[in-house]
Amino acid sequence: MTQENFDPRAFRNTLSQFATGVTIITTVDEDGAPVGITASSFNSVSMDPPLILWSLAKDSYSLPCFQKAEYYNIHILSQTQEDISNLFARPGADKFGDVDFMPGRDNTPILKDCAALLECRTRHQYDGGDHIIFVGEVLSHDHCETEPLIFHQGQYATCAKI
Repeated sequence: MTQENFDPRAFRNTLSQFATGVTIITTVDEDGAPVGITASSFNSVSMDPPLILWSLAKDSYSLPCFQKAEYYNIHILSQTQEDISNLFARPGADKFGDVDFMPGRDNTPILKDCAALLECRTRHQYDGGDHIIFVGEVLSHDHCETEPLIFHQGQYATCAKI
């Protein structure tokens, strides 16, 4: 397939074959108010130093907050957290009104009952087409034995161990 007849919808369908975990990434804005988004674009980069990456669309309302943030938290959601994933995926919603969280580094919100948590410091930001790619240094991490929330072919799924 050449660029001239590239079909973005078909490309999205191809990418949807890759099952991924679901994360919520949180920080604070310049006034200290909590900010959060749902993202499935998350990967490990390096063990030494411990680095991860994630990306955010350039047209995202929250992009300026994350571009200015020194710290942010990545919450890997548990399979019981579809509702919170949907809430944080909606632009402009009151995302923290009914959500249980506690303050992390620089008062960044830490959500409760997630499968895993990574507290990160912004290390790099790169242009990635219609997204900005964030590379974060992992400052601390924790996990529990709950099953993660999975996203596959445009819908939530559960993890089946073989």
